Amino acid sequence: MDTIRDWLKLFSPKAARTNLVLLGGEPTLHPDLHLAVKEARRLEFKSITIDTNGYLFHDILDKITGDDLDFLSFSLDGATRSTNDAIRGKGSYDTVLAGIQKAEKKGFACSMIYTVSDKNIHELDQMPTLVQGLGLKRFFIQVIGMRGESSKDSQSRALQVSKDHWIKTIPQVAKKIADQGIIVTYPKVFLSRDDKFQCAGNVAKNYFVFPNARVYQCPICEDLPLHSHEIQDNKLVTMPRLNEMDLFNLSIPEGCVMNKMIQPGNLAYDKDGNPRHKIACCMLKQELTP
Repeated sequence: MDTIRDWLKLFSPKAARTNLVLLGGEPTLHPDLHLAVKEARRLEFKSITIDTNGYLFHDILDKITGDDLDFLSFSLDGATRSTNDAIRGKGSYDTVLAGIQKAEKKGFACSMIYTVSDKNIHELDQMPTLVQGLGLKRFFIQVIGMRGESSKDSQSRALQVSKDHWIKTIPQVAKKIADQGIIVTYPKVFLSRDDKFQCAGNVAKNYFVFPNARVYQCPICEDLPLHSHEIQDNKLVTMPRLNEMDLFNLSIPEGCVMNKMIQPGNLAYDKDGNPRHKIACCMLKQELTP
């Protein structure tokens, strides 16, 4: 907990303009999560969010209040019990819905995250009906991957979503949910050849802080030693070249350089070797406000 306090303080000079998201893994597994939330509130971060699988370990709802936390965000990856539980584990569907209801009664502002894959995109159009009456303030649609012709293994085909399927489904569902008074955020993912690509590393300050003191600006890189910063003696230290920041300004026909390097199976090419579309930066979102 002392380390958490020190690291929150490190980012506190810009706290008034900073949205803090506590995630994992499962953050409520940390027995002192409530203390981290209260410390962040004391430091006056602009907003504080916990992303949770819904199990809400360590009685977290009894240790903080809606005044301590701006959003409690629940992950649900299916409109039906069978689909969600096949992805997230038996019993998780009922646990999430019960957790949302309990949190709402206690005065927490709740949101939901739906991570789209080929295993559950067929149920996304059922979500506008499911969320009615839950009292959600926000709904996030995320993507697990995109299908390209170079993705030939069965696991990739089971998860990745085609461009046509994404475009035909996501914007329409997002609008239906937003029409209920819920703010909806989702990534554009696919760009046309003429669309301008923008990397969030160049236009925003996003820091992904890990317990091993690595700090990334691009979430795609987080399994690789490409981190732009590291926390040393409670200071944010820039790493020597080469690191992820050296890649943010590169311009390639495929759009996102990180995607090309780390997730090349997401791309598709025509017979002349030209990419059929660009991949947008995963950090740049579209938002529908009621």
